[in-house]
Amino acid sequence: MLPPLPRTALLLDLDGTLLDIAPTPDSVQVPAGLIRDLAHICDRLDGALAVISGRPVEQVDALLDATPTTVSGEHGGALRASLGGAIERPDLPSPPPAWITAAEALVARHPGALLERKARGFVAHYRLAPDAGQALHDALAALIAPQQDRFLLLRAHMAWEIRPAGTDKGTALRAIMARPPFAGRKPVFIGDDVTDEDAISAAIAMGGAGLRVADHFGGPANVRAWLSAATTSTDWPVTR
Repeated sequence: MLPPLPRTALLLDLDGTLLDIAPTPDSVQVPAGLIRDLAHICDRLDGALAVISGRPVEQVDALLDATPTTVSGEHGGALRASLGGAIERPDLPSPPPAWITAAEALVARHPGALLERKARGFVAHYRLAPDAGQALHDALAALIAPQQDRFLLLRAHMAWEIRPAGTDKGTALRAIMARPPFAGRKPVFIGDDVTDEDAISAAIAMGGAGLRVADHFGGPANVRAWLSAATTSTDWPVTR
């Protein structure tokens, strides 16, 4: 059961939730009408709409035309609370340069794999090299083993991500909900991946709802259709 629309703060994952997964991070497509619908939803929620993504804030803004003015990126490692506001970053470590060099050499040994750099981490994608998944995991796990108290190795969609410990999408959700116009509302978070589980749990713990795409929508196209229907309905449309 979702809270009434006027009392809701809506927080959304991006890849696999709003956008269909693409072969590479740079090849995602933003469907026609999505930005318009997000703008309408943001108005109906008096601004209480946010995106919580593993991507950098700047990438989210570029894809969605800065429509949600509140964006958390890098799994809680960066927060832009208002349009034009500074990007806030908790005090977290960056991976040693030697790790980047080793990761570049690692993906080069697996044709089709690619390395995505982030401000304080990196992702080894293997969607175009599906047989490389286990080898990439094992090598990256060995790489961070000496500092496994400071860095995490996370599973993503056909990818492995190394990022600093100490923050996640759950901490991002709680930080956003502490600020206006979110404070005092009930959070509804929608996500699709294992990295979204922290935000799902946090939303539920705060008296809101956490919806998994596979369970409640079936795929990003249905999430987008649900959002589009919500632009004109008196309350949230029913999910399955």
